[in-house]
Order: sequence, then structure tokens, then C-alpha cells
Amino acid sequence: MKKITYSPAFTLVPTYECFNRCTYCNFRVDPHKDIWLSLSEAEERLKCLKKRNIYEILILSGEIHPDSNRRNAWIDRIKDICSLALKQGFIPHANVGPLSFEEMKYLRNVNGSMGLMLEQMSSLAVHRNAPSKSPELRLQQLNWAGQLKIPFTTGLLLGIGETEEDWVKTLEAIAMSHRKWGHIQEVILQPHSPGQTQTFDGLGFETQRLPEVIGLAREILPEAIAIQIPPNLVSDLQWLLRCIEAGASDLGGIVPKDEVNPDYEHLNLMQLKTFLGEHGWQLEPRLAVYPQYDQWLTMPVRSVVDSYRQSL
Repeated sequence: MKKITYSPAFTLVPTYECFNRCTYCNFRVDPHKDIWLSLSEAEERLKCLKKRNIYEILILSGEIHPDSNRRNAWIDRIKDICSLALKQGFIPHANVGPLSFEEMKYLRNVNGSMGLMLEQMSSLAVHRNAPSKSPELRLQQLNWAGQLKIPFTTGLLLGIGETEEDWVKTLEAIAMSHRKWGHIQEVILQPHSPGQTQTFDGLGFETQRLPEVIGLAREILPEAIAIQIPPNLVSDLQWLLRCIEAGASDLGGIVPKDEVNPDYEHLNLMQLKTFLGEHGWQLEPRLAVYPQYDQWLTMPVRSVVDSYRQSL
């Protein structure tokens, strides 16, 4: 039976506040309008996950401005949450926006992998009030991650005003970074799906076009890079199947709540496994770091990963 993977995951959000104002966002709140996740609360949530077959803790955060006097405290909070997850036996994966080189190096020590969506390698209207969505800044992050030997996840956001030429340009930029550093383990192809709080009046990406984008990605990206699609954003299971047949090999983190797309719940995992099994696909859990990158990990992270490798 053919295999497709997913990550049994849970999301912790240090803060929803963000200085960017992406018009399609259904996640952010204004700066200073959110109470940060405390370490005691994070620890309690982690303890509740012990018997739920969770492997990955996705640390997903809004962004504190690089010039803010709260920036260091924010980075420390993220690092401390990652450390708590490690101590509880989980593998942290931080996706918290663009970081300085030193911040990436700091968080590398307590993460199995890290991530940042490249989104699109073009300046788009939806990012007019989002300074950290600069394509050049985000591409720099990909290259810094490679330089630091951080297993990395990136991806494209589809349906936000880009063109087909933009897809090619973005995929080629990812492929070039990987060929230099060999660090991109996954590329997410994420269809924008309208939510209740966005101001962008786009209708969302037509999921019927996803197999076309997946085919394009498979042509451009090195074979070692997995192509990931979020199953909760592909409402028709037949189209999900077509996406897999087109070359998608991973379904990402299947979590109790998609914090970025809170209006779109994940399917019941057993239902998803049953459906895929009926069509010749075996859905299998994976870790937040792919095996070929285990040797890059710091010892505290490696010890947690090794314990999972022995049991899977």
C-alpha cells in the first residue's frame, strides 16, 4: 500500500499580537491587545497531552516588532516554551515570523525543525501594511536556516493576488536555496481560505487547481523535498485524493484547532485514514524532523527524537 504522512501535533501560541496587517489574516490581534501565554499555562497544556499520541508541538506566534523593547522577552518566552515541550518529551517546531540570525541560532538549540512561509516572491497588495512579508527578507531566512543547519519547512500561500508566474518564481527560489544548503524538508501549498476576520475580499483559492500547482511544484522542487497540503482546507475528499495522486506526500500537522484557519476544522483522523485506505493509501505518523536531518540536531533535541525513532 502506498504511504502518505502526517504529524500528530498540538499548537501553542505565545501571543496573537502582530505588528503586520496582512489583509487575509484571521489570526492576529493588535499589538498590546493580547495576554501572552504564561509558562505555567503552557506547562499545564503540555501535561494534558501526555496520553494523546502527540509528537510535535507547533509554536506559532504573532510577531513583535524588531525594534520593540519587548522583543527580547518575546524571544525568551518562545525559547522557554520550546524547552518545556522538550522536557515533556515532545519535539518543538517554531514558526514565529522572520528572525535575526542570532535569534534563529538561539531557537535552533531547542527545536527539532523550524518554519517560515515564503508565501510569494512578489510584492502583493495584501502585504502593503506587513513589513515582515518582504520577499527578500523571507528568502534571507531560508538561507540563514540552511547556513545554521536547521531542518526547515516553508511554502506558498495561494490565492492572495499572485499569478501563475509568481508560483514558478517562488518555487524556483525555494529549490535554489535547498540546492545550496540541503535543508528544506517540506514545502506547504496552502490555499487561502476566507475567514471571518479578514479584510481581503478575495474568494479564496480554488482547490480544484491544487493538483495543477502540486504538479508544477513536483517538476521544480528537488525530489527530496516533501510536498504538503492541509487536508482541512480541501473540503472535498475526492479532490484531496487527486492532490495526493498529483504528488502531495504529506498532510502536515493534524491538530485540534488550526490557529491560522480557525474556521476550518480537521476531519476526524480515523475517518481520514479509512477513506485513504479504501483508495490504496496508508496514512502514517511522522516526526517534526525528517530522519536525514537527525545529525543536525542539538543533543537535548536529538535525545527526544531518538526515543521516538526507536518506537515508531
